[in-house]
Amino acid sequence: MAGRRDEQPGPSDSRSAKTDQELHRAAIWFGLAIAIALVVLLIQPLLLILAALVFAAMLDGGTRLLGRVLPIARGWRLLITCLLVVAFLAWVGYFGGSQIAGQFEALKQVVEAQIARLFDWAHGQGILPKNGGGQTIASEIMGSFDRVTGWVGTALGAVSSFALIIVLGIFIAAEPRLYERGVAWLLPIEHRARFYATSEKMGFTLRRLMFGRLVGMSVEGFGVGIALWIAGVPMAALLGIITGILAFLPNIGAITSGVLIVLVGFSAGFHTGIWGIIIYVAVQTIDGNIIVPWVARRSVDLAPALVLGAQLLFGTLFGFLGLALADPIVAMIKVFLEERAKNASEGEDG
Repeated sequence: MAGRRDEQPGPSDSRSAKTDQELHRAAIWFGLAIAIALVVLLIQPLLLILAALVFAAMLDGGTRLLGRVLPIARGWRLLITCLLVVAFLAWVGYFGGSQIAGQFEALKQVVEAQIARLFDWAHGQGILPKNGGGQTIASEIMGSFDRVTGWVGTALGAVSSFALIIVLGIFIAAEPRLYERGVAWLLPIEHRARFYATSEKMGFTLRRLMFGRLVGMSVEGFGVGIALWIAGVPMAALLGIITGILAFLPNIGAITSGVLIVLVGFSAGFHTGIWGIIIYVAVQTIDGNIIVPWVARRSVDLAPALVLGAQLLFGTLFGFLGLALADPIVAMIKVFLEERAKNASEGEDG
């Protein structure tokens, strides 16, 4: 009987401290695996929510900007901002539907013909092996381009998703503190002050980043469109709109719009093509040397290679939304890591 009283709890006994420790570790790893699986399964809704947050930051930035010139309540300033956004989207839709939509097919044909000429020239110079005509290669490239743009068009044409982003963005911009307090409520009390500080810094960074992006889109879109029109480049308005939209995608957007401008420019003649190159380089120089550094100093300094790598990664994993949101995601991650390192440093000093 004495021997039985000296027995220790076994591995299956809940009173074992080692069992509790192992169960705790297993629960953590199991919960992490479930969280990763949920993120993978729900990545599209999560990206839509993130896009709504980006849109809300843009609305909030416009509301704050109006507050500097209009001493009225925040709700009225937000309403004015929303009406301006709706008016701009309606104008773009009307203008694109009535004057620009018909030029997309012409743009495709011009680009295909120019690619064919480029490959034929490369074959003639011996740069590429003569294993296929330029027209055949161009058709294959444009076929891939059609599949990509068709998928993008389907994604962008999802009215329900677009409407969801707008509605969520307006709700978040209307009461940002309400949702911020809701997230903070889920955290332990001792971590809430740190969360509020990090959230404020993220919001500030995102507003500045999106403001700079809108300025860059406006400068590139209007600048390229007007300059190409003066230079006599065909489809100048369409190229301006495409350049402005693609300016939202750093690096990749600039390269894509530049290729289109050069190809369309040379379709109208050698001198017109040269003017297209000059205009594109001039606009990109202004954007890269004035607008981008100015925004970077006031928001977050992101290395171009880091942004490009994130675009390739997120675009491959998550599609168009991942590509479009790569820059804001990287900026938010950087702010979070900087604030975490700052808090850790202050904790060590304390």
